[in-house]
Amino acid sequence: MGFTFDGVHSKNMKITARIVNWQVSPAPRNAFEVIPGRMGIADLGSDTSEKYIKVICNIFPQHSFTEVIHLLDDVAEWLNPNLGLKQLVLDDIPNRYFLARLVEEVDCERILRSAGSFELTFVCPDPYGYAITDEQFTINSTGSHVVERELGNIESFPIYRMKGNISSSSSTFLTVTTNGESLKVNGPLSSNEILIVDSGLLTAKITDTSGNTVRNGLSVLDELNFPVLYPGSNEIKVNSTGAAFTELHILSQSRWR
Repeated sequence: MGFTFDGVHSKNMKITARIVNWQVSPAPRNAFEVIPGRMGIADLGSDTSEKYIKVICNIFPQHSFTEVIHLLDDVAEWLNPNLGLKQLVLDDIPNRYFLARLVEEVDCERILRSAGSFELTFVCPDPYGYAITDEQFTINSTGSHVVERELGNIESFPIYRMKGNISSSSSTFLTVTTNGESLKVNGPLSSNEILIVDSGLLTAKITDTSGNTVRNGLSVLDELNFPVLYPGSNEIKVNSTGAAFTELHILSQSRWR
């Protein structure tokens, strides 16, 4: 088995790799507060810390230890943490990727005359795994619709791409309600423009049909109420008030805890 980092598989670097343990749940980041005169502590909730992935690697036997050093030089450049976060895909979990980089030094133990073994520790600041081939949905009419998320086991922050024609009048708008939470879109939005709402980045922009950004899209949102999708069934309602609705394309951004 092995892994792919930044589009390069470990076998192409002449190393074998395996996962020997798995962090089921990253460490919780607890918020406790001591209140004078009250026994114990007040629990203000918690969120999730970063995730660590450890991989044990072995070098294929080479003709000499000098060749081993040259191979390790290539590995060091491939995994250079100074290049930032890259996609990490584990052969054992081929349907998802993590955004990761090395977080510890790498020491190679010389096992034989021309072979070695070392451990890699990757850190994922975002502890969730994301679908490599994600679920997508398209809605072409107003009214109530149901989309079924089959990938992932936790809520996701989707990307909505909306097409329509909305004038600058305050009485003309579109409303997209996701699981009871409404996103009101005011104008102007022309028929050759696309409003992209990214719940993960908490932002919005308007592009042309070629993907070029035309302007900031936050100004056409009545309030910053970004949609969230849950595993299983999600109800999405599209209502038009004096505006023309063409299409709503949804990229789920499905993820696993």
